[in-house]
Amino acid sequence: MLAAMGIAVLVGLVALWPEHRTVDIPLPYQNAHGGAVTTESGTVLATRLGECGSPSTGQVLTADPAAGQTPDSACALDLIAITSGPNSGAKTQLEFTAGGGQPTLAAGEHIRITRQVDAQGATSYSFYDYERTWPLIAVAAAFAIVICLVARWRGLRALVGILVAFLVLAVFLLPALRDGGPALPLALIASAAILFVVIYLAHGVSMRTSAALLGTLTAMLLAAGLSWAVIELTHLTGLSDEQNNEVAAYMGGVSISGLLLAGFIIGSLGVLNDVTVTQASTVYELAELGDGSSRRDIFLGAMRVGRDHIASTVYTLVLAYAGNSLPLMLLFSVANRSLGDVLTSEGVAIEIARSAVGGIALVLSVPLTTAIAAALATPGKVRTGA
Repeated sequence: MLAAMGIAVLVGLVALWPEHRTVDIPLPYQNAHGGAVTTESGTVLATRLGECGSPSTGQVLTADPAAGQTPDSACALDLIAITSGPNSGAKTQLEFTAGGGQPTLAAGEHIRITRQVDAQGATSYSFYDYERTWPLIAVAAAFAIVICLVARWRGLRALVGILVAFLVLAVFLLPALRDGGPALPLALIASAAILFVVIYLAHGVSMRTSAALLGTLTAMLLAAGLSWAVIELTHLTGLSDEQNNEVAAYMGGVSISGLLLAGFIIGSLGVLNDVTVTQASTVYELAELGDGSSRRDIFLGAMRVGRDHIASTVYTLVLAYAGNSLPLMLLFSVANRSLGDVLTSEGVAIEIARSAVGGIALVLSVPLTTAIAAALATPGKVRTGA
């Protein structure tokens, strides 16, 4: 059965492989000439309060910044050293009004700034984001080191599996969705391709791994069906999310509900993989150690372990999704809206739906994988290695 599924995945990859059509850059991300916005590195040299409306704001400075043109106003004026690009070594000034949502820069901080060149060839700069490259590299390195120290070669193989998963998303799924491809088949094919590579790579090729993979694929199909049904039943559009609105506005060929569905399916993979691998391993351990035990006894014993795993994993799943909705729920808490309105608003409803779909698929994956592994395992078989 797994061989047939593997062939189906390969056929699906070939049939649905993206054409990589040229897509116009969305307007908010364009420069003055219609190309991509260029970002450069910058370092904050000094900050001060001053009048707003300085004509020097964003310009390449050749002298001290000009005074603000708005009397009785107060803005944060930040002197920035440009450290990359054609104006590296020069300075510019950024200006921020008082109020929430504005960055508060401090001397010595490293930031990213956008460089725009208008039709007349004049260059201007504006704040883009904080520079996070090296902190993120440090966090990622710590993540990789800890995994490799604890899990050793399996940890290293798991890290390679993560890279493969992102490669499938970047090379296949995202371009195919951008081309306007069907979201459900694309998400299923991409998810199955990821699972085939990741599970065998991390855990090796064995019957117990195959049992876990078959259980995960079956549960994934259930999750896909549940996701589609819930989205249709609850009329979720995905348009409560700002990024989805931008996709709808600037990439008309992409189905937002399809994008939402694909997100539901991809999001369920990690927790399903965790549960199914654990269940398959439990079944095989019981089979190898339990001389004289029947397949039924092994199944029931593994299910007792599985129920404990369900109890500890379901609330983790729900809390993870609830955490994504905290800002929205905080806004609703001061809006004097009823609890029913809060829970049924689309932003919260999407997270409830994700939790429900993920939880149902997780729970059903336990007996599914346990039954598959119990059918494949040989009770009392001498251990030959995982």
